[in-house]
Amino acid sequence: MATTKVYIVYYSTYGHVHKLAEEIQKGAASVEGVEAKLWQVPETLPEDVLGKMGAPPKSDVPIITPNELPEADGLLFGFPTRFGMMAAQFKAFMDATGGLWRTQALAGKPAGIFYSTGSQGGGQETTPLTSITQLVHHGLIFVPIGYTFGAGMFEIEKVKGGSPYGAGTYAGDGSRQPTELELAQAFHQGKYFAGIAKKLKGSQ
Repeated sequence: MATTKVYIVYYSTYGHVHKLAEEIQKGAASVEGVEAKLWQVPETLPEDVLGKMGAPPKSDVPIITPNELPEADGLLFGFPTRFGMMAAQFKAFMDATGGLWRTQALAGKPAGIFYSTGSQGGGQETTPLTSITQLVHHGLIFVPIGYTFGAGMFEIEKVKGGSPYGAGTYAGDGSRQPTELELAQAFHQGKYFAGIAKKLKGSQ
């Protein structure tokens, strides 16, 4: 059976989305026959600006170009929020996919979303909701996690990011890191999504 390729493509300023991406990769790779690969989108801010923002150095995850997206059988996109929408860096990357849009090179492929926000009212639902437009124009098939994470979806005693749209975390002032529950949800998203991507590839 042919390998199902899942690309986890993300942008992370302070590392929160990167941590979610790593867990999603583990979850996806736990599905037999699935190859999960991490990619970063290009940074658009100058180094001196990032330094003033207190952003840590980027990880050594390779930078992706739009032309590499069609190689994947499934795509998971991750980003922090900016005023309730995807960060400008990720939007700039999506804006560069016009050539893929013209040929509908991504049409019919499954896609999911994960994200980080600064606060509980900072866009845990609006960020993925407004990002779905990017998927729609490419003909990508949006795969939410729904309530498949079970009891973890209903946790209200602890602060927990994420929603039926996808895995998420809260960064707070930047010092808060993803919790075990948030990371477990990210792992679940990767595994759940990879299973669907594998089924879709097998039916072609």
